Amino acid sequence: MTVPRDVRLFLDGYPDDSGDPDAKDNLEFYSNTRRCRPDRLLIDEVHEKWFGAYDILEYRHGFIQWLFPIREYGMNFESQPLQPQEIAAMKADPAILGRIVKSYQLMLDFYGMQLVSPDSGLVARVQPPQKCASRYLNLVRSSHNYLRISRILKCLSEMGLEHLNSGFLLHVLSEQSESNELNTQGIRSSMGRWWANCIRNQDEREWVGATITQVRDGSSVFTRKLYEEALERRTQTGSLGQVAQ
Repeated sequence: MTVPRDVRLFLDGYPDDSGDPDAKDNLEFYSNTRRCRPDRLLIDEVHEKWFGAYDILEYRHGFIQWLFPIREYGMNFESQPLQPQEIAAMKADPAILGRIVKSYQLMLDFYGMQLVSPDSGLVARVQPPQKCASRYLNLVRSSHNYLRISRILKCLSEMGLEHLNSGFLLHVLSEQSESNELNTQGIRSSMGRWWANCIRNQDEREWVGATITQVRDGSSVFTRKLYEEALERRTQTGSLGQVAQ
């Protein structure tokens, strides 16, 4: 399947983008000293006020560029593309990385999921089951979130948190394969072309891609058990291992 141009630029590290050495909006926002626009909130206020605020997260569109900055322009021109010097500074600050993980947890909850382990990237359904069902339904129906997820995965990679990407992708795959959840053409298409390619580690990207292919062609069922085993294997060995059979 052809890799989209924006994903190819991401995988190549945006070779033609020299950046703006004076730009620092994203660094200041994640340092909790600059308010995002147009919502005029500090990052800590977003986390405090918007966790579980599903109507806000669904119908407001300017915040996602601030929560998950990448080296591409988005639809909010009051935000700034991520700059190389910002990436270096943000990756070096544990408080900022902690806030990025909180932003990821906020969006996972919105999508009906929860981060079980920040270390392994393990994701599970949010509880109670009724809440998960309603959030899954919203994700199926609201396709604009698929572009958001691509941005989230790119941002996590830029921030040295790429291990979270496979945790998300393989959770969705296990839900599709074993439970027929989140198993629509729109989600499968976004997952195959965009999301699964937003992993710069080539071995991991190929493992995830091959596992998706096996599920799609009906040659294997990717269960929750296989998902948990893959992440545990990576924790122990540094690799997801052989493609599931």
